[in-house]
Amino acid sequence: MNIAGIKVRLHQFIDTIEDKKAEAIYTLFEYEMDTERLRKILIQQERKKYLNGEGASYSWETVKEMAVNKAKRSEL
Repeated sequence: MNIAGIKVRLHQFIDTIEDKKAEAIYTLFEYEMDTERLRKILIQQERKKYLNGEGASYSWETVKEMAVNKAKRSEL
């Protein structure tokens, strides 16, 4: 079974399981689902790329233009 199929089956299973089983599954994966921790890791990775000259940099004018112009945002 491919990954997409596995994810669909997992979603179906989770949507129909008993509350106690949902709590048990959550407990198993709670650390991986810690969004604050994941956000910090992402920020650190992006900062490292920036400091190594690998990240993209934009002027304030470009940022404002992207905020207003949806077509510009999709160019990223």
